[in-house]
Amino acid sequence: MNSFMNFLNNKFAPRAQKIANNQWIVTIKNSILEVLPFIFVGSLITLLNIPTNFWKWWPDLSPISSFTFGLTSIFVAFLVPFNFMEFKKINKQRIIAGLSSVALFLMLANPSWDKTGNVISYQFSELGAGGMFVALVVGVFVALIMELFAKFSFFSDDTSMPDFVTAWFDSMLPIAVVIATGWLLTDILHFNLYHLIVAIFSPIATSLDTWWGFTFYLFLQCFIYSMGISSWVLSGIDKPVMLAGIAANASAYSLGHAAKHIFTSELIFSFPWIGGIGCTMPLVLMMLFWAKSNRLKALGKASVLPTIFNINEPVVFGTIVWNPYLMIPLWINGIVLPLITAFWFKAGLSPIPHSLMQMWYIPFPFVTWIVSPAVSSMILLVILFIVGGLIYYPFFKVYDRNLVKQETENEA
Repeated sequence: MNSFMNFLNNKFAPRAQKIANNQWIVTIKNSILEVLPFIFVGSLITLLNIPTNFWKWWPDLSPISSFTFGLTSIFVAFLVPFNFMEFKKINKQRIIAGLSSVALFLMLANPSWDKTGNVISYQFSELGAGGMFVALVVGVFVALIMELFAKFSFFSDDTSMPDFVTAWFDSMLPIAVVIATGWLLTDILHFNLYHLIVAIFSPIATSLDTWWGFTFYLFLQCFIYSMGISSWVLSGIDKPVMLAGIAANASAYSLGHAAKHIFTSELIFSFPWIGGIGCTMPLVLMMLFWAKSNRLKALGKASVLPTIFNINEPVVFGTIVWNPYLMIPLWINGIVLPLITAFWFKAGLSPIPHSLMQMWYIPFPFVTWIVSPAVSSMILLVILFIVGGLIYYPFFKVYDRNLVKQETENEA
């Protein structure tokens, strides 16, 4: 165990952190995180639309969701090059880069023109979560073009022209390159790059929707989290798939079909991750009510309120990170609980969530009932809580006993 922990501490963690700090990982992660307020608004609309199931006079608020959550790909297309320019300290080009990216994304998003050529229409599915991967690719391409032309200028350093005028002219060439690329692909070559990008990334979405892909990815969240690396570093991979999955579930449900995608934030944070990633609520309750050591008692009191709202950083960074006693049960829960969840929903024992609900801080079991209102969902939640607690219990007892021994020796 010591050799394994040394390997993780000295070899794996530094390399993982280096990847997490990569300029593109940081840019994509920050861009997606900055879109979350719009996604939260869409989730709020899901809550406010619940009365429509009971009262016919209640107004339909779904258009609000359509113009928040439904436009996430446009927002991401703007933010990726914008944030990259800011990361590279090329601030004078960041707005131009973002706007150019939006223009290229809209060119590639399969617009439909009427016979007069004056009216254009888009599918919300391609402007929203369904186009997230396309927006990321477009954003990266535009960022690279803008960085390439950042040092180019039509004017000398000692020009008398105002800076804002030189910035206008210097931006024209990269803008022309970006838009000309879209024109060549769509109007001249009639090449559907949008569908190509979706097809390239579809194996990721397909694999994560399997029981083994679902389990492996949730285990990966627990694994890196146990070393103090936030799972947000994976948002560039999982968020596009999750948002596209819940959008596809909503579309299928509206057409009278069954929802099929299990790799969604709505399912993950409403079932296996009770109290946060790794199902830490049972552990916190053990600390609060059963711990004999002063350290775990105090940590239990400090962590219980955040845990109710599924915020588990206090307990994770307070006692799990780099602690072999509790890292191991966190990893085991990262395998066992996703397996139970995946097979339960694949067997059709509970309805798969079909409405946007990104408010992961809503306490259990309320959030579970909101996304999957069925008695079977409550039964699954109880099973996951008990199993998660049973996995933590023996490790918790050994660790607590060890702390009591240390505290007694210190007092002596």
